[in-house]
Amino acid sequence: MTTDPTYWIDTLQLEPHPEGGYYKEIYQSPQTHETADGRVRPLATSIYFLLTKENPSRFHRLTADELWYFHQGDALTVHMIYPDGCHGTVRLGPDAAKGEVLQAVVPAQTIFGSCVENGQFALVSCMVSPGFDYADFELFTQKQLLALNSELAPLIKRLAYDKLPER
Repeated sequence: MTTDPTYWIDTLQLEPHPEGGYYKEIYQSPQTHETADGRVRPLATSIYFLLTKENPSRFHRLTADELWYFHQGDALTVHMIYPDGCHGTVRLGPDAAKGEVLQAVVPAQTIFGSCVENGQFALVSCMVSPGFDYADFELFTQKQLLALNSELAPLIKRLAYDKLPER
C-alpha cells in the first residue's frame, strides 16, 4: 500500500478537522439514543481520520467513549489525561511486538490528543457511541491544560492550541 498521506486524503475525500488532521464521516446509525438532557443522537457514528506528523489531533474531550481502529501507515500515540489527572498512552499500530494495538478505547470524559511520532501518517477510524455531536466536543488551550497539569507542559504545548480555532 501507499505511504503517501495525500493519496488517502484524496481517495477518501477527507477534509480538515477542527482538532487537527483530516476526516470524513462514514457511518451514522439510523437508530437513535436519547441523552439524559433530552437530546436525540445517533446510536453510533464513525469517521475515517488521518493524522500526519505535522498535523496531530489536539487535546479535546468527548462525553462518550471513542473507539479507535488502526488501518494504514505509521503507529499513532494517543495521549490521555484521565479525569483524575493521570496521564496514559496507547500506541495504535500494526506491530504487536512493539506494544502496538489495532484498536483501543478512549473513555468518556478523558482529555486526549494523538500524534504520529515516527513516520509520516496514520490512517484510523474512530467510532463514538452514542454518536458524535459537536455539542459534546470540547477543545482545550495550552493555558487551560497547564493549569490542570503543569508536569505535562512539553506534551501540552505540542498537542494543545495556543488559541482555539474559529469554527
